[in-house]
Amino acid sequence: MMRELRRFLIAMGYFTRLPVPAWVGWEAGELNRAARYFPWIGLLVALIVASVLWCVALYLPLGVAVLLSMIVSLRLTGAFHEDGLADAADGLGGGWQREDVLRIMKDSRIGTYGAAALVTALLLKWGCLSALTPGQTVLALFVAHPLSRLAALLVMLSLPYVRDEDSSRAKPVAQGLGWPEGLIGALGGLLPLLLAGLAGALSAARIALILGAVLLVLAFWFRLLQRRLGGYTGDCLGAVQQCSELAIYLVLCAHVAG
Repeated sequence: MMRELRRFLIAMGYFTRLPVPAWVGWEAGELNRAARYFPWIGLLVALIVASVLWCVALYLPLGVAVLLSMIVSLRLTGAFHEDGLADAADGLGGGWQREDVLRIMKDSRIGTYGAAALVTALLLKWGCLSALTPGQTVLALFVAHPLSRLAALLVMLSLPYVRDEDSSRAKPVAQGLGWPEGLIGALGGLLPLLLAGLAGALSAARIALILGAVLLVLAFWFRLLQRRLGGYTGDCLGAVQQCSELAIYLVLCAHVAG
């Protein structure tokens, strides 16, 4: 139990800006095992962000509450996944050869493709969540954050990591992953969806649509990454997570609109 708790805290320290006790330490060899808790970290992020949204929505308009909760989410994760989305958009949009794509992704400067992708994603996220009721928005956060991180974990399990340099932040996470990590991650990623279904908060049809939308996002990124890179980078994982999260919000928003 202590070993698994330590792995969870390692994952928390890697994927968020939350403080981690000093006794946890950090080992590259343990970081790949800690990746199994990536979706569980999404559940923790959802808990914090949804709490902020719910409390603010008691006193301010929902659109303001959504925006403030998004700011908290960005601060909580260090805009880790949004940065990946922007870098992936710059690389895949501006590079033709594999080497060019990887070089552009590594550049810390943001380009036109990255800026457009980032602004579009943030506006779309705000628009979708603001179209829901406060209760539906909280539910959307609890479903989307873990499930979208499970999508990124599935990419890690299915494709090779393509960067060779030891300085890459994602390399220790990518090494040595196996399906035991995938099963534990799947439990965390699917648990909120299952509980929402059992509680009657989500219909079977809506659950099927959510899973279908995430699978479509995964199919798109699998094909794109295999064709353009032959694998994935850490930036690509951020892009997969963000696109999956947005796909879930769009499904929920479309259901309400219909």
